[in-house]
Parts: sequence; structure tokens; C-alpha cells
Amino acid sequence: MRGRLSIFSKIVITTVLLLIPILLLYSYSNRIASNVVEKQVRLSHLSQLTFLMNQMDSIIENLSMFPVIISYDPYIREFISVTGESLKAQARVTEKLSLQSVSSAWSNDLTFVLPGEKKVLSSNIYINGTKNWQVELPISQVWQYDEDRSRGFPAGTFIREISEPANAITYAESDAVFQVRFPVQNMSDMLDAYKKENRSDPFLYHPDYETIPNSTLGTSAADSIIRNILDHASGTSGQQTIRIEQQKYLVSYVKSRQLGWYLADYVPVERIVSPIMSARNWFYSSIALLLMMSVIASFLLYRNVQIPLRKMIRGVQRMKDGDLSWRIHYKSKSEFDDLIRHYNEMAEQIQRLIEDVYTEKLRSRDATVKQLQSQINPHFLYNSLFFIINSAMMDDRDAVIAMTENLSAYYRYTTKVENQQVTVADELDLVRHYLNIHHLRMGRLDYSIRVSDKMRCEPVPRLILQPLVENAIIHGIEPRVGGGKIVITDEQDDQYNRIIVSDNGVGLSEAELEQLHQKLEQHDSVTEELGSGTRNVHQRLRYQFGGDSGLKFRNAPDGGLIVTVTWTRNNGGKSFVIGEGRMG
Repeated sequence: MRGRLSIFSKIVITTVLLLIPILLLYSYSNRIASNVVEKQVRLSHLSQLTFLMNQMDSIIENLSMFPVIISYDPYIREFISVTGESLKAQARVTEKLSLQSVSSAWSNDLTFVLPGEKKVLSSNIYINGTKNWQVELPISQVWQYDEDRSRGFPAGTFIREISEPANAITYAESDAVFQVRFPVQNMSDMLDAYKKENRSDPFLYHPDYETIPNSTLGTSAADSIIRNILDHASGTSGQQTIRIEQQKYLVSYVKSRQLGWYLADYVPVERIVSPIMSARNWFYSSIALLLMMSVIASFLLYRNVQIPLRKMIRGVQRMKDGDLSWRIHYKSKSEFDDLIRHYNEMAEQIQRLIEDVYTEKLRSRDATVKQLQSQINPHFLYNSLFFIINSAMMDDRDAVIAMTENLSAYYRYTTKVENQQVTVADELDLVRHYLNIHHLRMGRLDYSIRVSDKMRCEPVPRLILQPLVENAIIHGIEPRVGGGKIVITDEQDDQYNRIIVSDNGVGLSEAELEQLHQKLEQHDSVTEELGSGTRNVHQRLRYQFGGDSGLKFRNAPDGGLIVTVTWTRNNGGKSFVIGEGRMG
């Protein structure tokens, strides 16, 4: 029916309808998951940076306590109270400074200064014993950034000092100053370790000093971050997104409690969401693969199901339209091959059955017509009427009556065409009348009919015996000198009925018998040797009862020919005729 969806279309639509909710649900869940994961990654990035800053502050705070610890050391207190201390005492103080210095994880210098006596003792051998100390400088009571040139080259350094008395502002106002300093290289090393572990690019920033970078800092990106974010930063920590060279970066920063510097780090946003992007790409790849497999499955379904179904529907439609010769020529390499093969076999059987039924009707009608024509032909009728005239002229009343009775009964039967199914008894009555006519006319023809009462009740098609008897007379007995005889007998077993028509005529050779059997099975026009009536009987029996039904010929032992008509007995309402016959 037009407008109705096929199975293939329904499956494709169902597949698409199943995929659409999955895609929508995944897109929604992926967007939520991406936001959650990105937020967590951002927080994790800031947390890691905060942890690094706390580590630095912890170490710096520990270093802040070194001057206090030294100031309470008894040896140093003794050194301050006693003037003119020996070199041994100075060495002992220097040793104390060195031991305290190496107790920290960072490299550092501890220095003890007596401004009044111009004595400088330090763990740094380049400073220890310096006479020219700038006593006019203010005391750095908080961490200050400066350059250290004690080792012969400038190096960024953080310095913190305490004094006695504690309220002294400059070296000149104090009795003793305790100083700790550490190089920024310590911080750079920690930044390098952090960078290696987190694949980022951290650095330290203060608006008043030079940036403290890691060993491979990207200066262009750092300058953009400083200019756009850190110069305007407020608070102890924060995060912002900035676009640098057509790429988005996440910038995190944390302020040091000890130094007041900002520890900043930046990573590409794509790196943060790369796990999500990877999962999303895998999902979309899986969906693409699923779609491709669905397309392949749909194609296979179309080829292996839809096309065979369409072929079969078309075949049924052609059969419905009356084209019984249509066959499906398609190989699906599936179970449809068996279905198509059975369909073709069914169509062939239906075609054969219809043709057989139609042919049987034509042959039955043709047999009747031919028999009428044969029996009403002028030669047969004139001979019979001439016999009646001669008998009447000879005043042979009995012969006239006998010929008239047999001739009328014969024509009454042959001209009655409304019922094509009769009994063997009806056929034998027709044969008897026909033989009586020839016996009266020829005088030299004898016959014998010995058929059982059980056989006489068997149903048969009309006009299957008379053509055989006619051929026996015309082709077997008439050419024979001295007359002849026709004998009709029967045989029955559990499966078959047989009527045997034998004559003592001229007979046929074995080669002629073989040729007649071959022509009997042919569907072309009949020949003179095989009369149309006899061949019609054979084909009618074959089409109506199937199998080996029909006529069989063989020579009689004493001369002449035997024709056997065979058909199956009536079993369960099914009648099959298997015939052997005689043709002369």
C-alpha cells in the first residue's frame, strides 16, 4: 500500500530516534560534567599553587627565626658582653653561625655585626671579618629584596635583620645586629620543581622589583599576565582567564605572607579541559562508529531483507495479475534464498497445475468434438446408412433394427457433452455399440468384453476406450485378411485399475513400438501413425491423474497389439489414472 513505511524505513527511523536522546543526554551531561571538572581543575590548580606558596612561606618563616635564635645563643651573648675577645671566641661564634645556617633546607647566610667595634662575623666567608660595613644603612626589620655582590657577581637576595636594642633604626644606633639572607635561587629551584611536576610556568612578582622567574619562563606571556592581571591584583589569591597569542590561559596567583610577593602561574585552558575533551572526543568517535555500523547494518538489512521482500511482493503481484511465468531471479545469500526458491517452485507448480487443468479442459472438449466429427463424418455415417438400406431391401428386418439401435445409442452417447465423468460401464456400453455396428457391417469382426462388476463401477473420463477400439479396427484388423477379434479385459490391484484392449491384427515391430511411445509423449502435432484420438486419451489421463498415467503398447504373443489403460484406484477421494493402451 502506498505511503506505508517499510520494515527497513522503520528500523532506520528507530535507530535515529534511539541515537538522538543519547546525543542530547550526553551533550547535557557532558556540559555539566565539563563545568564541574573544569571548576575542580581550576581549584586544584590554585590549591597546588597555594601549597607551593605555603611551603616557601614556611621556609622563609623558619629563616626569620634564625637571627632571634642566634641573639639568644650564650656564646654570642658572652661575645657581645666581653670586649676584646680572642680569635678563638670569634671562631666559635662563626662556627655557631655556620651550624645554624646549614640547618635550613635553603642556602642562607647568617651575619653578626657589632657596629661600635666594627666587627662582622658571618657564615659567608666572603663577608666574615669585613671592616667596611655600611653602618649608616637602616636596619631591615622585615624582609627586603636586594642584590648581594659579596661573591663577586650580583645575585637577588632577601634580607632580614634584628638589633639590640630592638628599637634601633640604623646600625649606628644599635649595639649589635643579627642578619639572615637567602638568595632567590632557592625560590627559582622550587619553581623549576613545581613546573616539572605540573607542566606549568610559575614565577614570582612584585611591582617594585624584578620578576623572579623559573629557569625557562616565557617572558612574553609573563609580561602580558603582569600587565593585565598582577598589576591590578588585590587580595591574597585569585584566578583569571586571559587570551595570549590567540590562546586562552588560566592565570592563578597567590600572595606570600612573608614577602608580600605574588606567586603566579598560568596554563592553557585546553590543557585543563583536555581530559574532558578527550572523553568527549572518544564518545563522539564511538557515536560516529556506531552510526557507521548502523549505516552498514542498514545497508545489509536493505540488501538481505528489503530487496528480497520487494522482489517477492513484486512476484506475488505479478502472479495476482495473472503472469504465472514470472520468476524471482535474485540471490540474497541468506534464508531468503530458500524462500525465493520455494516461491519459484510454487509458482511453477501453480502454473503447471493451471495449464494442466486448462489443457485437460481443452483436450476433453477436443476429444468430444473430434469424436463427434469422427463419428458424424460422411464415410462412417454413409456406410452405416448404406447397410441399413441394403438390409431393408433384402427384407432383413432384424439387421435393420440392430443397426438402427446400435447407431442411435452410439450417437446419443457421443453427442452428450454435459458430463465429462462417467463409469467404466458407460464406456463399455459405447464400445459394445461401436463394435456391434462394425460387426454388422463387416461380418468378420468378433469381440469379447470380460470386465468385472467391480471394475465397471470405477469412474473414468469420457471417451477413453472407443478411440482405442477404433484404432484397433482401422489399423489392426481391417488390413488383415480373414477378419479378426478384439478382446477387452480388466485387472485390479490395491493401487491401480487396468483395462486391456487386445486384437489379433497385423501388429507393429519393436522399432515402431518405440517410435510410437516417443511420439505419445510429444506435445507437437500428432502423426498419421499416432491418431489424435489415441494421443488425446493418453494426455488426458496423464494430466488428470499424473504420474505414469496413460497408455502403454506391446505386441501380443500370437500377433496383434495390446493396449493397456492404467489409472490409480479411488483412494481417499483422490483419483489417479495410470494407463497402458494399444494404438493401431
